Amino acid sequence: MTITVRHLAEWVRGEVLGDGDLPISSARTLAEAQPGDITFVEHDKHLNAWHNSRASAALVPLSVPVNGRPIIRVADPLMAFAQIVQQLRGWPPESAPSIHPAAHVHPTAHLAPGVSVGPFAVVGENCEVGANTTLHAGAVLGRFCKVGEGCVLHPHAVVYDGCTLGHRVVLHSNSVIGADGFGYRFQNGRHVKVPQLGSVEIEDDVEIGACTTIDRGTFGATRIGAGTKIDNLVMVGHNCHLGKHNILCSQVGIAGSTTTGDYVVMAGQVGVADHVTIGDRVTIMAKSGVSGNVASGSQVLGTPALPHREQARIMSSCEKLPEMRKDLNRVKKHLGLEDS
Repeated sequence: MTITVRHLAEWVRGEVLGDGDLPISSARTLAEAQPGDITFVEHDKHLNAWHNSRASAALVPLSVPVNGRPIIRVADPLMAFAQIVQQLRGWPPESAPSIHPAAHVHPTAHLAPGVSVGPFAVVGENCEVGANTTLHAGAVLGRFCKVGEGCVLHPHAVVYDGCTLGHRVVLHSNSVIGADGFGYRFQNGRHVKVPQLGSVEIEDDVEIGACTTIDRGTFGATRIGAGTKIDNLVMVGHNCHLGKHNILCSQVGIAGSTTTGDYVVMAGQVGVADHVTIGDRVTIMAKSGVSGNVASGSQVLGTPALPHREQARIMSSCEKLPEMRKDLNRVKKHLGLEDS
């Protein structure tokens, strides 16, 4: 479809500077944009890319100056661009709610109005599923699960018996909620399994990425706080309690009985030991290993995780070790000292 810059600005409530009647046919990123496309500039540091781009127009932050081509100034160019892409692509609406003939819904399960269950999906005994929730092909709810309104379980997401999802929870493909925690006792020369009798409770507006696993508690519940977003390939161990609005990036691993506060960020490949307490608004940088408690408001880095600036100094010193060793050898030689 073709539409003008001015119409796009109305969609995103932005301010047009330049030719508002210029026609736009598509929306693409800075690197891919061609004449007739609108793009977006998220930060001032991308201005050179915008100047070199072939795009006809751009969504820009409020601070970006005009460079001869039409711009639409908005507070958040990325989100405005996403809205325009959705509009221009015009995805067809989803089909009406239905229970596919190849799905299995237990007779004791209760499905509220507007629930969709795709082919080969399973809703187990005594489950409760809230209004307008969708189970895509092959998704599984075990027995006695409770699922809130407006949830989406993508293909092959699995929720084990007795787990609870709040409202508007999204589980991406092959995520597993409620598998047994990794608990064993060594007795008489072998590892004996400790029964995992708890559950998982996920609060409202949580999104869980593909192939992520959250283990059930041993006796109580593993809990994920409201608004938390978990990337693909993340492991949350049994009995963990994650706070509200946490961000867990890909390949994070959290051992059992760890507690986090609200607004915690864990970058990629962070590892957290068991029985650790992490305070509010903590940032744990990529590939860090957390073996002890972290105070609220901290930024930590490295293994073991230390305050960011301290660890940065250590890393900088490590880079200089080869030269420092040469200097030390020269000093020892000057002093007539020999290596033992």
